[in-house]
Amino acid sequence: MDSRVVIKASSFLILTIISIPANLLICYAFLHSYLIEAKLLTADIILCHLAFANLMVAFTRSIPQTLAALGYLNIFDDFGCKVSLLCFRAFRGLSISLTCLLCVYQAVLISPATSLLAPLKMRIPQFLLYIIVFLYLLYYFTSVSSILYAVSSLFNNTIPPYTLNLEYCFVLYREYSSYISVGFGVMSRDLVFIILMTVMSGYILRLLYNHGQKVKNIRSSDNSQKGERAETKASRAVVTLVILYVVFFGVDNIIWLYSMTILRVAPLVSDIRVFFATLYTSACPIVVILTNPKVQRKLKVVKMKKKTVQSTESNTRTK
Repeated sequence: MDSRVVIKASSFLILTIISIPANLLICYAFLHSYLIEAKLLTADIILCHLAFANLMVAFTRSIPQTLAALGYLNIFDDFGCKVSLLCFRAFRGLSISLTCLLCVYQAVLISPATSLLAPLKMRIPQFLLYIIVFLYLLYYFTSVSSILYAVSSLFNNTIPPYTLNLEYCFVLYREYSSYISVGFGVMSRDLVFIILMTVMSGYILRLLYNHGQKVKNIRSSDNSQKGERAETKASRAVVTLVILYVVFFGVDNIIWLYSMTILRVAPLVSDIRVFFATLYTSACPIVVILTNPKVQRKLKVVKMKKKTVQSTESNTRTK
């Protein structure tokens, strides 16, 4: 087997192995908390939807890409290609917008009472369901046009110009104008959220810096210090997610802009772009698991149950 094929298959397989269990764990942790406590914090709801979006990206892109690298090319028919591409683009866009929403909410949450963002502290939780539904509809409707060009195979197996080759599916643009307009439309839509989350992250970092300066001069009680530490930890986790997404989005779109300058994109270039487009689905849940106390508690419970089962089984065998 070609070394490039091995590296490609291994890379996407690793992403899949990390992404699916990690995002399932996050969804389980928050849904289990909701069933027990009958409520979830606003940030937890956003994180749960973000984990679900990342999970769907793994199912609609990482798994097919891994199978294609292993030689299983005829995964979908034309309809399957269109549905797969629609779901991937919609959920990848949701991953961007939900990360942005999480960043905005965290900035609002730690903003001082005198800030212009203060009124949003009550508005975002109040209208959260409507905001999330709007984001789902926005990305599904704005992704429909791109799937019109998706097919499962090409005539005479020749790849014409202005074609995105996913190996298991092809996005065949008939002319350069549609190739450019769809690409720039998607990039411009996502760039709005990227800019907003970048600005909010800068605002969060400034607030954290100011808070750090105050802590040096003011003695706080133990309780307030704990609360501040929790808010600071959550804010840093959100900023970390934003930085990761901005880096991955930047690499993805630099490669896309490069592909606009040539008729046929080399398979290696396309593979690298797809890899960075899906890398966030694995990086995001790792950050959440390492920083979110609720997810960590559920993980500890799972480990304790596993140890209990193993202990019971060993005692049974001994008897």
